[in-house]
Amino acid sequence: MSNSFPVLCIVILVMDTIRRDLEGRVPWTLLYVNNVKLPFTTQEELQRQPVSVFLYEYMLGKSKEAEIKRINKELANIRSKFKGDKALDGYSKKKYVCKLLFIFLLGHDIDFGHMEAVNLLSSNKYTEKQIGYLFISVLVNSNSDLIRLINNAIKNDLSSRNPTFMNLALHCIANVGSREMAEAFAAEVPRILVAGDTMDSVKQSAALCLLRLNRTSPDLIPMGEWTSRVVHLLNDQHLGVVTAATSLIITLAQKNPDDFKTSVSLAVARLSRIVTSASTDLQDYTYYFVAAPWLSVKLLRLLQCYPPPEDAAIRGRLTECLETILNKAQEPPKSKKVQHSNAKNAVLFEAISLIIHHDSEPTLLVRACNQLGQFLQHRETNLRYLALESMCMLASSEFSHEAVKTHIETVINALKTERDVSVRQRAVDLLYAMCDRSNAKQIVAEMLSYLETADYSIREEIVLKVAILAEKYAVDYTWYVDTILNLIRIAGDYVSEEVWYRVIQIVINRDDVQGYAAKTVFEALQAPACHENLVKVGGYILGEFGNLIAGDPRSSPLIQFNLLHSKFHLCSVPTRALLLSAYVKFINLFPEVKGTIQEVLRADSQLRNADVELQQRAVEYLRLSCIASTDILATVLEEMPPFPERESSILAKLKKKKGSGTVSDMEDSRKERSTNVNGSNDHIVANTNVKVTTSPSSDLLGLGHTQAAALNSASPPVTSNAASLLVDVFTESLPVVPPTSIIEENFSRFVCKNNGVLYENQLLQIGLKSEFRQNLVIGLSGVFPGVSVQSCFYVTAASIVSLMAHSQLNIHTTPADPVVDGGAQLQQVFNIECLLDFVEAPVLSVHFRYGGSMQNISIRLPITLNKFFQPTEMTSQEFFQRWKQLGAPQQEVQKIFKAKHSMDTEVTKAKIIGFGTALLDGVDPNPSNFVGAGVIHTKTIQVGCLLRLEPNTQAQASCSMYRLTLRTSRDTVSQRLCDLLSDQF
Repeated sequence: MSNSFPVLCIVILVMDTIRRDLEGRVPWTLLYVNNVKLPFTTQEELQRQPVSVFLYEYMLGKSKEAEIKRINKELANIRSKFKGDKALDGYSKKKYVCKLLFIFLLGHDIDFGHMEAVNLLSSNKYTEKQIGYLFISVLVNSNSDLIRLINNAIKNDLSSRNPTFMNLALHCIANVGSREMAEAFAAEVPRILVAGDTMDSVKQSAALCLLRLNRTSPDLIPMGEWTSRVVHLLNDQHLGVVTAATSLIITLAQKNPDDFKTSVSLAVARLSRIVTSASTDLQDYTYYFVAAPWLSVKLLRLLQCYPPPEDAAIRGRLTECLETILNKAQEPPKSKKVQHSNAKNAVLFEAISLIIHHDSEPTLLVRACNQLGQFLQHRETNLRYLALESMCMLASSEFSHEAVKTHIETVINALKTERDVSVRQRAVDLLYAMCDRSNAKQIVAEMLSYLETADYSIREEIVLKVAILAEKYAVDYTWYVDTILNLIRIAGDYVSEEVWYRVIQIVINRDDVQGYAAKTVFEALQAPACHENLVKVGGYILGEFGNLIAGDPRSSPLIQFNLLHSKFHLCSVPTRALLLSAYVKFINLFPEVKGTIQEVLRADSQLRNADVELQQRAVEYLRLSCIASTDILATVLEEMPPFPERESSILAKLKKKKGSGTVSDMEDSRKERSTNVNGSNDHIVANTNVKVTTSPSSDLLGLGHTQAAALNSASPPVTSNAASLLVDVFTESLPVVPPTSIIEENFSRFVCKNNGVLYENQLLQIGLKSEFRQNLVIGLSGVFPGVSVQSCFYVTAASIVSLMAHSQLNIHTTPADPVVDGGAQLQQVFNIECLLDFVEAPVLSVHFRYGGSMQNISIRLPITLNKFFQPTEMTSQEFFQRWKQLGAPQQEVQKIFKAKHSMDTEVTKAKIIGFGTALLDGVDPNPSNFVGAGVIHTKTIQVGCLLRLEPNTQAQASCSMYRLTLRTSRDTVSQRLCDLLSDQF
């Protein structure tokens, strides 16, 4: 960045150079501080160079004390020169200032010489001015009293039109970067940058200087008149200028994306010229046969600040660039040196990041996945790490998830054989990301196997992920119980309360698994050594459902009690308290053991226990068992009711542990269609996040501390009033103005996908992340103040405004804090229950106050009827048999329409699957047709649906047509689904 840097490096390294030279025989060379190599053949010549003499004598010091003595002597000499001789010439000042700088770099304090360094700035000699700027950049504090004098000297150099002096001045501004300098030069630096007569080297320095000032004092950097001219620097002929300008534009675009939208087309054009050119065309900027790798990476990173280009020509050109980069990755290396592969892979990985960011080209996503799969077995550890990390993000895409799953065996092998713990951790992340119903049991089994030998630093995270996967994809609930108990056995110390709480909630909510759970924990407790968490689970489940296995003589009530009580004295106080509650439950379930339990409760160890909680429980439970009648006892100690449905607290804990904006958040943003293990299929859960962020890479829909707190609280959700169209989601209610203009521009994009950005402007970014389970949804709708918002953000009201009768959708919400501080995050949970098929989607209306003015934004939420599909697999015979049964005229809707996009088989398949139906291969006699089947679940009815999409592949691209036929058991459903699906092609 600075021409002064080589000099600084020379000063730092000069001691080692002198040592090596002094140890050699004459003739030998010394490296002089003004960047000139001076040969000396005699000791007399050395003596004539004063700086060299000082360095020579310093290096000859036999001890630390001798070196300090020589330093103090030299400091006294320099101080006397500065105070005594008022007529020092420029060379002498430079010499002494250079010595002071060197002494400072040795670790000694320098408290004088600053004014002499400032005086050097007015010199017309480059070497003197260079040493002056170097001294100021290193030693002058940003709060120094000399800043004004320095600013005046810098202004003179900037107006001198001497490119060398201008570069030195710009480097000094960037190195110091104080607010006072930003105030003084915030307008001057942009003017130099965009001036037509500025030399290329000065433009580079000006761009990087402006970048530095924007990072330290962003509020002082003027925007507006020079914005478009900075963007056009991407067309500059000098690639050094383009590289520096791209760094600047990336930072500015992250804060003000709308102001720099025009940079997308220019960046694509410049990237296209780079990737399609031969290495000889950019000879000065070719690094080991890779054309301008740094610039390519920066351009790809700039494009990640924006969504895919809307212009078809620009989008096509960008796709060609990305395909070319992927093709070059397959070519044989042009050099065996590591620099070549590093540069080549840097561009490749940034291109893959852009492909993942756009998430719109299935072909590119699959190709990127295949390319990363080759790196999984590369001998270079860093490449394997990066490949695993990138594939985690690819797994979150609906288009590439299946391609990622093909590498499951390689990832499992990496988990078992990798030496580097960080690579193994990424392998765990990837297994978690690629998991679905088809491979859940295999992945969970492999994670449990690895958990026994896993590094202690990642065990807790693996435990959380295993618990989440087991819950999320549990079809056989006995497998879920076995998995969690095995998890406790293997890594009980790392099983948090959230994990064993969750398994108890699920067992209580599932009648069909209660008996199996009781039998399983009873058998597990018979082991000689049991972890305390297993005792907690066993005590709770046997206390509630021990009667289900009491008929077996091997698990009679007395045996159950003796088994639990044998663990009592080995447990901590909270576990003992839980076991006492289990004992009193036994009195209600098994009257025959009442006397035995009362004897335990009467023991002095209980009634006189030093812990007040245990003592109080023992006394109260004993009295209750003695004086209460059988009916009262049964009422007081009745079985626990089902827990209310809520998002898993385990998932919230994992996200809190990982932090927002991580790969884990991206993994969980992928749509999953799974059955709720709590057995409750009657409502939707959604989550609104209000987030003030200062980082452009912050995860739009990540869960944070607010979510964890909300989920762990015991307060019930706020149920919407059926008489009101508005549902206030904040505790501090204010009147909500009904929306007058509803934004629907991105609504259709979410018909076949469940996560992404719904709306974005300079203040807000509103996104959606959701998961649908039959007639319920678990998801996130998020409201995020933009990166330019630094102060408090007051959300006065946020609500879902329902435009249909409440008999079709039922909406529940939870309260949240209406004030969001800078850097904080706020999330809001919506529970939406689908009662009957509907047409109009609900509306999210956000009202907030920022900068003293009220803002009102209303977005159509993409909660559409097809989201409640359950895919249904059928054979060809079953499909056409059902097709004939739905042959009534009112049950069929057919539509012929012109294709809006090019016909791509893989894209069409992905959209039909994303629509919610099962894609039935080999059912239709015409292999070009697409057939799907599914069932729409509402609380009151279930509607079967069959669809058939027939593309006219023989027509020209401009005349491509589709015929879509839908048959359902309800005519309104047929019409609504046809309208939604036909709009996607």
